[in-house]
Amino acid sequence: MIFTCPAPAKLNLFLHITGRRSDGYHYLQTIFQFLDYSDELQFVVREDGQIYCDTTNIDVPMEHNLAYQAARCLQQHTQTHYGVDIQIEKHIPVGGGLGGGSSDAATTLLALNKLWRCQLDTKTLMQLGLRLGADVPVFIQGHAAWAEGVGEKLIPVTLTESWFVVIHPNCHVSTAEIFTASDLTRNQKIVTMHDFLAGRTINVCEDVVTRRYPEVKQALKWLESHGSARLTGTGACVFAPFAQQEQAQAVLATVPNQWRAFLAKGQNDSPVIKKLACLT
Repeated sequence: MIFTCPAPAKLNLFLHITGRRSDGYHYLQTIFQFLDYSDELQFVVREDGQIYCDTTNIDVPMEHNLAYQAARCLQQHTQTHYGVDIQIEKHIPVGGGLGGGSSDAATTLLALNKLWRCQLDTKTLMQLGLRLGADVPVFIQGHAAWAEGVGEKLIPVTLTESWFVVIHPNCHVSTAEIFTASDLTRNQKIVTMHDFLAGRTINVCEDVVTRRYPEVKQALKWLESHGSARLTGTGACVFAPFAQQEQAQAVLATVPNQWRAFLAKGQNDSPVIKKLACLT
């Protein structure tokens, strides 16, 4: 049996850094919201315990693929005799701040927990996911969320499901590079949901990224002329929300050809949860 499941992109609607741990991880505040724009993963369960993972459109060693690492992590944790063949059709830009790798890992953990009959609860899966990356737990929880800690302390929130124009300026931004940058502000004061709703939040990484990546700066400046534009995560993607689909489509139609751009609707609930409900 082939089981196909989406792995949705996400946006960081803001990103503040309030401190830094001794191990280098940062304390942050952010809001995650999903997009109806996804990678597609296919799973075929194996009886021999072998795990294989292949990805279209990108050339990455299997051992470095987060979906492969997620499958191996779950297999080792549960000591299951099952294996799996995973085929990933990539749509989410790599190094874009949209969480594609983390989402692939989360979908893999969620799907294989069902397909391998592991019966782990959501909390345990989130703990396993955190080993793979700070963004993985929110994809496992499956709801738009206010996040704190290193991104693992999640409070579900209900947000307006706006239409977003997302631009990828065809460059790859290294998260490690930005989070280790000497000019990154790491002592922002703690904010509340009221501050976010009042427009008193930013993406603290934006200035650092635009100083290093002129392509991002150019795309952000262009999008700012059409709406309230912002960087997501550590980039490279920038986005702007619109209340009406027609507004967003009109802006999308004028995006310069040198950039990759797409239109997506915000989603408070991950499509993965609905898809997994089909599995008994």
